[in-house]
Amino acid sequence: MALFPLCCNFEGDFVLQLVPVDSENTMDEVAKAAAHHSVGRRVKDQPSKTLRVRRSGESFFARNMKVSESGLKPTECVEIIWE
Repeated sequence: MALFPLCCNFEGDFVLQLVPVDSENTMDEVAKAAAHHSVGRRVKDQPSKTLRVRRSGESFFARNMKVSESGLKPTECVEIIWE
């Protein structure tokens, strides 16, 4: 377990956030951490939708994939998208 900062581009937000997550967090946990900084502040909540994580322009990561398994590098930018 190690601190792992990711730059998060949350759908509907104009601010990129550097979000500290753990290398053993799942992508669902990454999405939740990013949502904490955007939803209810600059982005309206959409409780009927699921948040998903992906590299820019690529396929979504599996929701249960751990950061340490994703091949992401510290401070790499990911997109958090409502699905």
